[in-house]
Amino acid sequence: MNINKSIKSGIRVSKRFGLLYNFIAGFLLLSFLLRLVFFIWQYNEVSWQPFAFIETMAAGLFFDLGVCSFIALPSVLYVFLLPNRFIGSVADKSLTYFFFTLTILVLAFTFFAEITFWEEFRTRFNFIAVDYLIYTNEVISNIKESYPLPVLLGGVVAVTALILFILVKKGIFKATFTTQVSFRQRAVALASAAAVMFFYITFIKNTDAEWSANRYNNEISKAGIYSFFAEFRNNRMDYADFYTTISDSKAFAMARNEVKETSSQFKDQGNSILRNVDNTGVEAKPNVVFILMESMSASFMAEFGNAKNITPNMDALAQNSILFSNLYATGTRTVRGMEAVTLCIPPTPGQSIVKRPDNHGLLTVQSVFKEHDYKSNFFYGGDGYFDNMNSYFGGNGFTIYDRGHGSVLSDDIKTTRHHIEDTDVTFENAWGICDGDIYKKMIAVADEHYAKGEPFFNFVMTTSNHKPYTYPAGKIDIPSGTGRDGAVKYADYAVGQMLREAKTKPWFKNTVFVLIADHCASSAGKDEIDVANYHIPAMIYNLPNGINEKITKQCSQIDLFPTLFALLHWDYSSNFFGKDVLQSQFTNRALMGTYRKLTLMKDNKVLILSDQKKQHFYNYNVKDNNLTLQTMNKPFLNEAISWYQSADYLFVHKLLREQPAHNVFVAANTLKKTN
Repeated sequence: MNINKSIKSGIRVSKRFGLLYNFIAGFLLLSFLLRLVFFIWQYNEVSWQPFAFIETMAAGLFFDLGVCSFIALPSVLYVFLLPNRFIGSVADKSLTYFFFTLTILVLAFTFFAEITFWEEFRTRFNFIAVDYLIYTNEVISNIKESYPLPVLLGGVVAVTALILFILVKKGIFKATFTTQVSFRQRAVALASAAAVMFFYITFIKNTDAEWSANRYNNEISKAGIYSFFAEFRNNRMDYADFYTTISDSKAFAMARNEVKETSSQFKDQGNSILRNVDNTGVEAKPNVVFILMESMSASFMAEFGNAKNITPNMDALAQNSILFSNLYATGTRTVRGMEAVTLCIPPTPGQSIVKRPDNHGLLTVQSVFKEHDYKSNFFYGGDGYFDNMNSYFGGNGFTIYDRGHGSVLSDDIKTTRHHIEDTDVTFENAWGICDGDIYKKMIAVADEHYAKGEPFFNFVMTTSNHKPYTYPAGKIDIPSGTGRDGAVKYADYAVGQMLREAKTKPWFKNTVFVLIADHCASSAGKDEIDVANYHIPAMIYNLPNGINEKITKQCSQIDLFPTLFALLHWDYSSNFFGKDVLQSQFTNRALMGTYRKLTLMKDNKVLILSDQKKQHFYNYNVKDNNLTLQTMNKPFLNEAISWYQSADYLFVHKLLREQPAHNVFVAANTLKKTN
C-alpha cells in the first residue's frame, strides 16, 4: 500500500514538474548542439581528439546544469508557495504561460546572440558582453546595421512558438495545471534546487572550464549564460589577490631597471618609477596629429604580406615615415589601446584604466604636451560617453569633440565639450560619423588653433573599420557593408584624403602625424594568447628633420610617445613604462594581454600570467604562430611579474598622478635648451 502511494506520489510530482523537466531536457539538447556548431566552426583549430571532445562536452554539460539550477529555482519557488487550490486557476495559467514564454524568448535570443558574439570574438560571453550591456544604444544600433534584425527576431519568435506548440500538443501544460503536490514534495524540490544553485555559486568558477591547452576547447566547454554572470560579478580584479606576486620592493627594483635610460634620472627611491627624462638636442615644437585607428591589424597591409591591396595609402606612408614594423598592441579593445598610448602603461587586470573611477588628473602624454604649451583635443565620431572616453579624456585635460550633446562634461571635469553638428556629417552609422567626416572636423579645429598661433595636439579615434562595415558610397571599389576588407580600404582611403587635405594647409610643414592601431581586428586563437593577433602597424610621419626609418625592434604601444618625445628632443617628467625605442640599450620586449591574461614577450619567449596565480612559459614560433610549452624560467617569471605588479600598484596607490615638480622641471630644461 505504501509502495503504491509512493509510486503515485512520484507520478504526481513528475507531472507537476513536467514543464520544468521538459525545459531542462530541451535546454541541455540545444546547448549540446550549439557546442557542436562551435566545434565545426573552428574545425581546423579545435582539438578533435576523442578524450578532448568528450571532456569538452562533459564540462559543458556540467556548466549547463548550473544554468538550469539558476533558471529552475524561481519556478520551484513558485510551486512551493502556490496553494493546491489555486493550481489550474486563471492566475496560475496566466503566470505560468507568461513567464515560461518569456524565459524561452530570452534563451532563444541568447542562443542567437552567442552565435553572433562568437563570430566577432571567438569566445563565449565575457567582459566585453558585460560592457555591451551598459552601452545599449551603440550595441543595438550596431546589431540593427550588421544583421537582418527582423529575421533574427522572427527566428526567436518562431523557435519560441514551436516549443510552446510541442509542449501543448504533448499535454505538458495540461498535466501541470491538473496535478497537485504535497508540501513535503514541494520542500524537497525547493531544497534540491537551492542546494544545487548554492553549490555552483560557492564552489564553481567559470575558469574551472579552462582545463585544456587549446583555448577553443575551453571556450566551448563554457556555458554562455554562466560566463556572462561570472564576468558580471568579477569585473574588478586586484593583482595581488589573483596573480603570482613578489615583494613590492623587488618588483619596483626590477621595473626601475627596465624603464631606466641614459637620459633619465629617478626622482624617488622605493616604490616609484617617476623620473626626469632629459633628451639632448634643440627642442622641436611641431603640431602633432595622432590617429588611433580602429582594428587596423598589421596583417591588412601589403607591407606585412597582404596581397589584397586594401591599404595603398598606408603602405605608401610606411615607405616615407618612421615605421615600427615589430610593434604589438597591449590589449584587445579600444580602451586598452587608449590606456597604452596615453599612460604608456602595461595592461593591468580587469577593466582598462580608461573605464575605472578615480582616473582624472593622471600624468599622461597630454601632461607633457600641456607643459610645452600645446592645446590638446580629443575627437571621436560617436558619443564619447561610450566606454567612458569623455570622462577619461576630459578629466585628463583634453577638449572634447564628439556627437554627444552638452558644453560641459561634469562639475569635476574642467574642460569643454563640443558637439559635432549635423552640418558637419555626410555619413553616420551605429558607431559614429565616418572617418572622412571626423578628419574634416579635426582639420577645421587645427585651422582655428593655427590662426591663434597655438600649437596643437589632436587625438583622433576612428570608427569606420568596425561592424557593420558601412561607409560613404562611391569612395572605394568595394561596396559599403559587404565586409571587413571594404571597411579597411575605406579607413585607408580616408587617411589618404586627410593627408592630401592637410598638405594644402599652412600648418602642414610643421605638423607631425602619428598613426597606430588600437588593437587587431581579431584577437582570438587556439592558444592562451594569439601573439600574431596583437601585431599592429605604427608610423611617425613628417618629422621636422625628415627622418625615415624602419624600426625592427620588438616593442609595444607604450613605447610610441616616449620615442616621439625623444625625436623632438623634449625634456619631461615621466611615470611611463614605455621607453625610447631608438636608444641603443633598448631591449626587445612587448607587453600584451586580455582582462585576465598578462603577457611578457621577449623575442620568441612568451610568459603568460593568469588569475588563480597560474603562469605558463612558452616558445613562440613566428612562422606557425604557435606556442610550445617550456619549463618555467624563474628570472623571466619574476621580470613579467615586476611589470604588472608595479603598474597595478601605481594605479591603486594613486601614484600615476601629475606631480607638482613636473612644471618646474620642464620649464627649467626648456629655458636651458632655448638658451
